Amino acid sequence: MSQFVPQFTAGAIVGEPEVVEDGRSVREVATHPAWLRLKDAATALQSLQVKDGSVEQESDKQAAAELTATIVAAVAELAPFFPHDAAYLEALRRDFARWADEGFGVPDFLDALNEFQPQQHRVDGLGHLVVFPMYTQNGSTNRLVEAVLVEVIWPEFVAALEAGDYGNKLFVALRFVDFTPGYDTNSAVLFPETVAMREIPQFTWGAIFQDREAARYRRVVRAAAEITKLELPEDAARMLDDQHLTEETFVMWDIIHDRSHMRGDLPFDPFMIKQRMPFFLYSLEELRCDLTAFRESVRLQRELGALPGAELSQAQREIRDHAKLVQYAVIFDRIFRFAITGSRVRNYDGLGGQLLFAWMHQHDVLHWTDTQLTIDWDAVPDVVVALSDRINELYWRSIDRPKVAHWLAAYAMLTETLTPHPASNWARGLSDEILSGAPKGYTDAVLDDEFPLSMFYEALNKKMAAVIESTSGITGTTDDA
Repeated sequence: MSQFVPQFTAGAIVGEPEVVEDGRSVREVATHPAWLRLKDAATALQSLQVKDGSVEQESDKQAAAELTATIVAAVAELAPFFPHDAAYLEALRRDFARWADEGFGVPDFLDALNEFQPQQHRVDGLGHLVVFPMYTQNGSTNRLVEAVLVEVIWPEFVAALEAGDYGNKLFVALRFVDFTPGYDTNSAVLFPETVAMREIPQFTWGAIFQDREAARYRRVVRAAAEITKLELPEDAARMLDDQHLTEETFVMWDIIHDRSHMRGDLPFDPFMIKQRMPFFLYSLEELRCDLTAFRESVRLQRELGALPGAELSQAQREIRDHAKLVQYAVIFDRIFRFAITGSRVRNYDGLGGQLLFAWMHQHDVLHWTDTQLTIDWDAVPDVVVALSDRINELYWRSIDRPKVAHWLAAYAMLTETLTPHPASNWARGLSDEILSGAPKGYTDAVLDDEFPLSMFYEALNKKMAAVIESTSGITGTTDDA
């Protein structure tokens, strides 16, 4: 048995709560006049900025200066509510003042970014005021001034999980409280690399909005289950009625997923966007990390479930129970949302969802018969772990392969389960000219939609498209999430 189980005791490190000076929660701050002024000013400033974040028109700079002054004054007024971020908020005011003094060129908020260290304050319910010129992944590609009020999600069982075998000091779990338009989108992350800055520092944190992930999961899975007439297990159904439970489940999934990047045999960071490679390599990396979270959840459920309940701490019981829910979340989010979300242009998350569905179908744990979807849940864990093993074997073997040979092997593995486009050059066999040429030729030969949707997904997409579109901007407090 893994050494994981005995590491968790009733006294697992959780952390002492930090309290703002007047005891005001971040949700109360969301109605504070200073926040409302800040939000309005940031939104107005966005209309004056161009893609790189600068204010180009001389005629707009006086208005930009007034809006910036409003933001700086509002930050100063709100700072006492966030004493744990005092150094950051002070640096933020300096960066705004310097940007204005230098004529609103390309913004540089490196000093403020270096002072913002949310990973040092992972306390459940703790708030942050975050203001930066930045793009929002899956939202706006422009580096505009965005402002967001957030709340940390850090339940005791997650603190215990992170203090054990799943240490991830950079991971921050968040919940939306309020935000400017850049986050009224599909963006569910807050990453330091999105901030406008003069040089790239060593990044020390990465944050995910689990309330958005949970809310869109609940809406999409509820609709998909109705459309496919899938009978959900009782505990899976409970998630659809409990936003808080689903948020915690996604925190557990994400903390294991996130730490899986750069671990194992020959992994790579999919967000190193300067690596130009066929998009299906990104599909396999993201799916590898999700399936690592799945297999670890299977292990935790089985190991902790084999022990008498009386011997388990409260944290262990919650880890055991959430471990089962993570398995549902990985499968349903992948096969119902990922597979049909976004365009068909190099959609690597979509391809990962297609692969998981087809693998489960072809290994007889998922059935689509008489227009009804059924899943053999008792057999699912071992079948899905087998896909994880298959991807891990690909990575292990590729340590000894040239890069493009690894690409070819990955494609061959995918085509064991998925059918490529009939016009695919890769499926027909790449020409000698491409095979003997630079890697760029390999990548250019991949079709935008190399693995089209199956007939099942084409039909599902027609019925689910409006539901998925409706999740843009959703939060945990959105009505009927």
